[in-house]
Amino acid sequence: MRATMMEEPLLIHRFLERAGRLFPEVEVVSRRPDGSLHRHRYGEFFARAHRLAAGLAAGGLDKGDRVATLLWNHHVHLEAYFGIPIRGGVVHTLNPRLAAEELAYIADHAQDRVLIVDEVLLSVLEGFRERAPFSRILVANRQGQALPAWAECYEEVLARAPQELVYSPAGEEDPVGMCYTSGTTGHPKGVVYSHRSTVLHALASALPDSVGLSHRDTVMPVVPMFHVNAWGLPYAAVMVGAKLVFPGPRLDASSLLELLEGEQVTVAAGVPTVWLRVLEALDAEPGRWRLHPELRLIVGGSAAPEAMIRGFDRHGVTVIHAWGMTEMSPLGTLCRLKREHQQADEDTRYRYRAMQGLPMPVVDMRIVDEKGEVGWDGRSMGELQVRGPCVARAYYKRPDAADAFTADGWFRTGDVAVITPEGYMKIADRTKDLVKSGGEWISSVDLENALMGHPQVAEAAVVAVPHPRWEERPLAVVVPRDPPPGVEELRAHLAARFPKWWLPDAILFVEEIPKSSTGKFLKRALRERFGRASWEELKAQEEEQQRRAEAG
Repeated sequence: MRATMMEEPLLIHRFLERAGRLFPEVEVVSRRPDGSLHRHRYGEFFARAHRLAAGLAAGGLDKGDRVATLLWNHHVHLEAYFGIPIRGGVVHTLNPRLAAEELAYIADHAQDRVLIVDEVLLSVLEGFRERAPFSRILVANRQGQALPAWAECYEEVLARAPQELVYSPAGEEDPVGMCYTSGTTGHPKGVVYSHRSTVLHALASALPDSVGLSHRDTVMPVVPMFHVNAWGLPYAAVMVGAKLVFPGPRLDASSLLELLEGEQVTVAAGVPTVWLRVLEALDAEPGRWRLHPELRLIVGGSAAPEAMIRGFDRHGVTVIHAWGMTEMSPLGTLCRLKREHQQADEDTRYRYRAMQGLPMPVVDMRIVDEKGEVGWDGRSMGELQVRGPCVARAYYKRPDAADAFTADGWFRTGDVAVITPEGYMKIADRTKDLVKSGGEWISSVDLENALMGHPQVAEAAVVAVPHPRWEERPLAVVVPRDPPPGVEELRAHLAARFPKWWLPDAILFVEEIPKSSTGKFLKRALRERFGRASWEELKAQEEEQQRRAEAG
């Protein structure tokens, strides 16, 4: 017996067509670098995406050719997300915060043929242009500078393009986009997304128990569009016809709050370091910003401290904890409480909300411990492995990285986690960030979140430092608020939650914790800075900072 359903391919073209036909008056708002707002509507977005496709076709772009973007979050980047694939090209987002050497490697490895770049990022491009394979460069969002001889004006390319619709024949397994991992160890690795995986990810992420998107929402991706396609939010928002608000490069708390208030945003997404600054601003001036009463923040990239979740609740803003990876398109879990946990006591609710949450409907998860056994009891800690139609099965042109995938078809995330009997997943640490002390594991993430729950701590990171007796011991690096807390005060704060052997052997105050290009704590830099010191030297630093604090 065979099914009798139509075999129509899953293509993102359908999202663009639907938005242009059903929601032509819905706004797309972009903030320019000078703070002014650019506004147009889905009807214009639909037409411009098609003109971009036609302009690329006129320049000889072939099916499967890679088109790189070096752009901030704005309407041109959205046009690229859709206009490039309907021509048959592959959108490859480049991170302008990376070093020139990394950008040159990534562009060359992907064999990018065309680049679309913001005029304000031409200085970044100059650092690696001659080492990249670009045969055509389009400059967008011009502010009056004369164009270099090797560049074309993006707007002129669109103006010259034919007006007729340009669709290349496409199958749902054809590539639509590619992103590279952050490359914290070794060269970054490329992941190629298909039409099918992108459509399924958008459908799953828009569900009520996921991000929960509808035409009535106003969506602001604070997470960069060059970072795993802004977690897929632009695709999902266009699919449902939601208003989109793009913040551009200005991500300070005041600028974000002005947009959240002015556009009455209902869904925003970003990493914890961004939202911690926003929470500080709300606490400093409560009542200044009149935010939408249904505003919800999707927080991922690193663990969301429970204190932050509680803090936003005080302001009527809901935090939804999420987790994912470049290899997963990227969302894997979102923390939406089950009915029985919504009715639990306050501490239990917050404990569950601080977990990474339940897997999306298209994601399977398992925990594999050191013995190779699978556990779902909430106690078995091991490597988190995932599979599903939105999960990569290999890296682009990297056979040397095949060990990231198991023989039975699962992706090895490199995260150490537990899964409760109810199905909630909680990240304990990255494999490389766990502290192994005396043969026992200590979660740096749990210690960090507890430290950031102290009112006088702005940020905290915990790293393993070699120890002559215990193999490794935890060192806490803290950005204090004013006035700074005492070291013993912080240890007492931790002692209320953790056994004595978990407590950091040294707590050092710093002005800033180094961060990656995507806003995550750069623990590698902390290990390089402090890992060569003896524990006697680290304790001496702690005692010296305490003496200075007591001396005023």
